[in-house]
Amino acid sequence: MAHNTPGPEGNYDPAGSTQMFRAFVDDGAPRRRQEPPARSGPRVGLIAGVVLALVVVAAVAWLALG
Repeated sequence: MAHNTPGPEGNYDPAGSTQMFRAFVDDGAPRRRQEPPARSGPRVGLIAGVVLALVVVAAVAWLALG
């Protein structure tokens, strides 16, 4: 195994991937990740589905027992 000239920290990266990764991580000021606004769509749909299921079960029970 051939040993290449060590870099500033003693490890040589022939592909340069470590240097590219550090450049990517250290690139400028840290950026804040923007979160999308909270949506109530799925929760409203879930509640409506549960209510509809209860109405159907109550109707079937009323017809079966009535």
